[in-house]
Amino acid sequence: MPTLEEVVHFLMTPSWAVVILGALIVLGAPVLLHVILSRSVTYIVPPVVLLLGPSGSGKTSLQTLFERGGTSTPPATRTSQSSQSVELNASTDAAKKNTYRNHDESDGTYTKFLLVDTPGHGKLRGTALGKLRRADKLRAVLFVVDAAALGEPEALAPTAQYLYDVLLLLQKRATRSKDPRSVPVLVVANKMDLFTALPAAMVRSVLEAELARIRTSRSKGLLDSGVGADELGAEEQDGWLGEYGSDKFTFAQMQEFDIEVEVLPGSVTSVEPDADKWWWWIAQRV
Repeated sequence: MPTLEEVVHFLMTPSWAVVILGALIVLGAPVLLHVILSRSVTYIVPPVVLLLGPSGSGKTSLQTLFERGGTSTPPATRTSQSSQSVELNASTDAAKKNTYRNHDESDGTYTKFLLVDTPGHGKLRGTALGKLRRADKLRAVLFVVDAAALGEPEALAPTAQYLYDVLLLLQKRATRSKDPRSVPVLVVANKMDLFTALPAAMVRSVLEAELARIRTSRSKGLLDSGVGADELGAEEQDGWLGEYGSDKFTFAQMQEFDIEVEVLPGSVTSVEPDADKWWWWIAQRV
């Protein structure tokens, strides 16, 4: 067995063995420390609420409003090109449980959650739907629509197309996933402060009617695509939203897949934002 003097002499004498040993210590120590710490700390992923909807509907403004807690002037609508997440706290037993203006409150029990804003531009929609597919601990979806523009076909059609894709994805997820937890959807009827805004009941009815039209159109497109008779039934049913074979579509049909769909009105950028109903809906689901 080498003596202490021999070990010191070996380390102090320049050689490749000493260089390699030193490099292993310098490079390996941080890695070893990281492994030890990562195994000793439990990382908790907070629940996720996704903001989806077409460009210009007010998703980013809504996220900013909730983040600021009503402490400043309501933000103007702006277009986002990438997904952004903010961590928020919601409560179902605090004195101000019904409002997002709770940043200075300390009473009650609060649950942290991530509110994730997604780009609404048509070319970036795949990114948003990818978030929907891959989100861990997804608890709810807020689909934001411009209630002041839904009376125009050029706004209604793409909005409903997007909503159809979202609901169909959640429907497939519910039928194929082993996770028993369903994902509720809130249709956020934004911009109710504008003169041209449709009432919430009308927002629901025009969206349901357009979703039924899209469903029929897609089914007919499948029939015209030359798909074999043996494959047609299964493929058509797989892409059919809601109650299979029904003439009309209603959001209530999504209950068959344990998917709750609600429509609530409000506004983000008015002088006095009306967003408490949306916040309370989230608080009860995270």
